[in-house]
Amino acid sequence: MEKSELLVKLRKKIDLIDFEIIKLVNQRMEHTLRTRKLKQNILDQNREQEVMDAIRRHSRGLIKTEFSSKLFNEIISESKRLQREHLKLVGFQGEHGAYGEVAIRCIDPSLVPIPCPEFIDVFDEVLNEQLDYGIVPVENSLEGAVTQVNDLLVGVDASKVKIVGEIKVPIHHCLLALPDADVSEIKVVYSHPQALAQCRYFLHSRHLEPRPYYDTAGAAMMLSNERPRTAAAIASKLCAELYNLQVLFENIEDNQTNSTRFLLLSREEGKVGGNKCSIVFSTEHKAGSLFAVLKIFSDAGLNLTRIESRPIRNDPGKYAFLLDFEGSSQDQKVSDTLEKLKKEASMFKFLGCYREVRLPNA
Repeated sequence: MEKSELLVKLRKKIDLIDFEIIKLVNQRMEHTLRTRKLKQNILDQNREQEVMDAIRRHSRGLIKTEFSSKLFNEIISESKRLQREHLKLVGFQGEHGAYGEVAIRCIDPSLVPIPCPEFIDVFDEVLNEQLDYGIVPVENSLEGAVTQVNDLLVGVDASKVKIVGEIKVPIHHCLLALPDADVSEIKVVYSHPQALAQCRYFLHSRHLEPRPYYDTAGAAMMLSNERPRTAAAIASKLCAELYNLQVLFENIEDNQTNSTRFLLLSREEGKVGGNKCSIVFSTEHKAGSLFAVLKIFSDAGLNLTRIESRPIRNDPGKYAFLLDFEGSSQDQKVSDTLEKLKKEASMFKFLGCYREVRLPNA
């Protein structure tokens, strides 16, 4: 191998290591921000000493103790600065780069996205005050209701978790590959089964083999970590930025109208007046009971925007209804309607009054 070729090869390895270092430092800062909610003071000299002692012990090989100490003094200093910022943490399901994180960035770029393994973890972390907000997908324009999230909304304690906002995010899939990948060498594509199904024509027309993966962003992360040269991933454009991948093709979904509606959750009710309300209710198991509830809304002239039925998990054979309608909880007409509904329903929960965050050109 020529010296110039070897130099290029070594520099690529260094670039990859630099990227991993920055990614790990970001992850460390996320955990640091979460610890702030579990302690009274930012300054903890005993903990800092514990960290520095461990760093000195682990300083081996080419790394001198003085260098490690200086480096981690800077990292700890930055950690304390971020904790003083009182940044708001928002949980989403999946890995970094998931469409839940895309939704968070659209709502407010100052919010800090925190990945959670499952939807229930998002609810639990908000409920336990470990996160300020949570964001969850409630329905997709092509796939319909997200049943796991709807079941959690049915079971949630509405006095402790409220819906305080919503956003509808266009879902545009990209084909991502390693920075130096040759598109002609790509043979297989990893992604969530739904994303693969939504890009079926694109994959078929290019003779690419779809391989299911647990998450779109997870597939992009795997590609970045394992670096298979003949593989690609279908994920958001954000994943290309986060995992140092190149975008081979954009907007590869078969249906360009694909979008997902996300709900923003909080322990506190929204401070801004809303124009849409969400409720959960169930009725007696007898003829006409659901009609009687819906007639209340019809008589009040309130427009229903969604109604879903879900089985009540701890009461087999019975169903709960999730209903969204236009109106403000501050409006007397809405208040009167809800009071009438409570008398008709066997179970009733008010999930919140909120506004939709509208995207430009959406």
